[in-house]
Amino acid sequence: MNRTAAPDRAIRKPLVLVTVCLAALTINLDTTIVNVALPDLATALDAGTRELLWIVDGYNLAFAALVLAMGSLSDRFGRRPALLVGLAGFALASGAAALVGTASALIALRFVMGLFAALIFPTTLSVLANTFPERGERAAALGAWGASTGMGVALGPVAGGWLLEHFTWHAVFWALVPVAVIAIAMTLAFVPESRDPGVPRLDLPGLAVSVAALGLLTHTIIEGPDRGWSSPATLLGFAGSAVLIAVFVAVERRAEHPMLDVRLFSDPRFSAASGAVTIAFFSLFGFIFLITQFFQFLRDYSPLGAGARTIPVATCIAIASVVGGLLAPRLGTKVVVTLGLTLLGSSFLWISTGDVDISYPMTIVPQMVLMGLGLGLVSTAATESIMQVLPPSRAGVGSAVNDATRELGGTLGVAVIGSVFSSVYAARLGDLLSGGPLPAGQLAAAKESVGVADAIGRSVPAVRAAMESAFMDGLSAGCLVIGVLCLVGAVGALLALPGRRWVPVAERGRADGVELETASTL
Repeated sequence: MNRTAAPDRAIRKPLVLVTVCLAALTINLDTTIVNVALPDLATALDAGTRELLWIVDGYNLAFAALVLAMGSLSDRFGRRPALLVGLAGFALASGAAALVGTASALIALRFVMGLFAALIFPTTLSVLANTFPERGERAAALGAWGASTGMGVALGPVAGGWLLEHFTWHAVFWALVPVAVIAIAMTLAFVPESRDPGVPRLDLPGLAVSVAALGLLTHTIIEGPDRGWSSPATLLGFAGSAVLIAVFVAVERRAEHPMLDVRLFSDPRFSAASGAVTIAFFSLFGFIFLITQFFQFLRDYSPLGAGARTIPVATCIAIASVVGGLLAPRLGTKVVVTLGLTLLGSSFLWISTGDVDISYPMTIVPQMVLMGLGLGLVSTAATESIMQVLPPSRAGVGSAVNDATRELGGTLGVAVIGSVFSSVYAARLGDLLSGGPLPAGQLAAAKESVGVADAIGRSVPAVRAAMESAFMDGLSAGCLVIGVLCLVGAVGALLALPGRRWVPVAERGRADGVELETASTL
């Protein structure tokens, strides 16, 4: 690998770290900054629950589907130019999104934003891997990177709430433009060029099949509540997704230079760490999607008030991300990730028992603290494990897999938890208002959109009470699914992840970076 090292490399390292953290913060801020604007978007763009899900998940889906390919391209053609192109495209698409007037146009631009975010994210991690080759130094850098990533996701509602308090929903997209421009300037000033000329050309068949599989699966999940979970279209969608996933594995196993080396997942240390990251971000994105609506529709908080009340999650993610990066090399990935998933699962099981009048300071804050601590521990420790499986020369592979699992988890979190919530909410609201005060047309609209039910409920108390009850039933069901999934993941992490005596491939001088030591867990 050819790398250009500046004479003052030791001084530049912190500046490189700040730059990539800002870039990661920007694109992860966008994954949730829109959530707090969903009530405004529902009204301004006449968007129902399905459209709102696509506005959130269009970005996440493009991000997840393309991140593996983009990581390979950035390694091959240069990480610095990839970062610059990604940030510039992201800024332009975000500015364009602020100008649209329909839900369909906004969804299309969210896909474009996700494409450029997919180019930025793996590049930031590749830059870190090549700037900080020593494990202890790299773990600390990954802790800061993980904190910026988690903070971006968790602070999105806060930033969006502040903007909506002072401006219209358009500002949610305009605000990302200057941040991306600052990141571009810092990249030009501080990030050295690095690339791997030996990276093979893009695996187009693998890319096509992976995009088709993820797209069909997400579409099937989001459309499930409207079509019916047992409808032929839904069942056919799930069957088609399973077939495409199997085809993807077969294509990648036969490819001379696969986009994703599926052999890596045969070792439980790599696959378990990837699974832990997927579960963690599945949980976070699903929670943010629901909690911002809970705060605004049921508690009548302003957008800023709703966003500000997610600060405990953001703060604890930041703290635990740094702590997790420090603890993983000392205690082992197994201990840190298992503890994190247990805390995460416990918080969601606790949330699932709440009601509409639950106390924010006495109950919701402790729940968020548990959640943030758990997610921060999982994110950094599992990421560090994934990156240590491969030597620095293959950083793009590790970073792309890590990024793909994050975004896949987030995409499915919004789709699955949003759809579980939508199904339970609609069924419960229909039962409570059957033969009640609403004509059939209004009832159908209220079942499709919490915003419509909230608007009607402000003048019809019976509808308000039914909406609150149905919403909490949906929220409880979604959190119960997340909690059980996290605890199952904790068991898997305990059984499969490496302990502190594991010596990573990058430190054993392995050339292939695929074979893993087998007898070194605690």
